[in-house]
Amino acid sequence: MKAFHFPLEKALDWRRIQLEVEEVRYKQHVADLAGLDRRRAEVEASGIRAEIEVREWNPIAASDLSALGNFRLYVKAQESEIARRRFEAAQKLAEQQKLMLEARRRCRLLERLKERRLTEWSVERDHEIEEIAAESYLSRWSPRRVPDR
Repeated sequence: MKAFHFPLEKALDWRRIQLEVEEVRYKQHVADLAGLDRRRAEVEASGIRAEIEVREWNPIAASDLSALGNFRLYVKAQESEIARRRFEAAQKLAEQQKLMLEARRRCRLLERLKERRLTEWSVERDHEIEEIAAESYLSRWSPRRVPDR
């Protein structure tokens, strides 16, 4: 009996590599989204800190209030920009997730085919071994010729 050979092994290897690439890209998009979330939290926290710090000053000069107002506008603009970028990043993440799931589906399809072929090969091998064993057993019981004397 010849050893098991899956004719689509190279295609399966290629699908596995494609899946790994898509998973790495997906993880990168997740990291990008998390980075934007961290940046948004930092900007928000800096706005809150500035607000608290200025409120604690006694006396507060008009120029300080003007600077705080400008800083509030800057923080709002930064938050809007980050929100826009986060929306785009979330869309890219969703697209990449679709690509990754499709790559996973194609890879799994070939893996199941390989498993099915291996099962069929194992059944054939076991059947062949049983036949050989039966023939060997029966050959021991065949009538032997007794030499003429």
